[in-house]
Amino acid sequence: MKKELSTAQQEELLGILKTRFEKNTNRHKDIEWADVLAKLRANAGKLWSLNEMEITGGEPDVVAYDESSAEYIFYDCAAESPKGRRSYCYDHEALEARKENKPANSAIAAAGDMGIEILTEEQYRDLQKLGKFDLKTSSWVKTPANIRKLGGAVFCDRRYDTVFMYHNGAESYYAARGFRGLLKV
Repeated sequence: MKKELSTAQQEELLGILKTRFEKNTNRHKDIEWADVLAKLRANAGKLWSLNEMEITGGEPDVVAYDESSAEYIFYDCAAESPKGRRSYCYDHEALEARKENKPANSAIAAAGDMGIEILTEEQYRDLQKLGKFDLKTSSWVKTPANIRKLGGAVFCDRRYDTVFMYHNGAESYYAARGFRGLLKV
């Protein structure tokens, strides 16, 4: 599969990103769209991943600038866990462990296919400082190796105006659980 967008697709996506950027200035104080746009145009390959985030319902937006790497950081900022990325178990190992009723994919594999990273618990909590997300859904987050080694995986949501982290068997999947990702450009 070719992982690049046509010029028309690039321009359409850039328009969507610009509109979202301008509507949500609280997410990226002291960041100028012109600077983000220049970085995106210089890294056109990253547009394919941002488009994947967009078409699966993630509504990616700039949430930070990493001074040390000189990269803008995009997170999925959809109000609920991205609709096109739900009903996935945690990772490939969990998918293979299911004997019946296998989900279509795993969160970790889907993120890799999209060229993005799944949010860590800390990143998820940072996202929640920018708004109220996952009030009806939940999102898998990067699971610490010691938990995963024992067969578990972790996910987060926001209930009662509080961000919670929970555990489940990594092979579990639910219609209301997806994953949120990030992309550095």
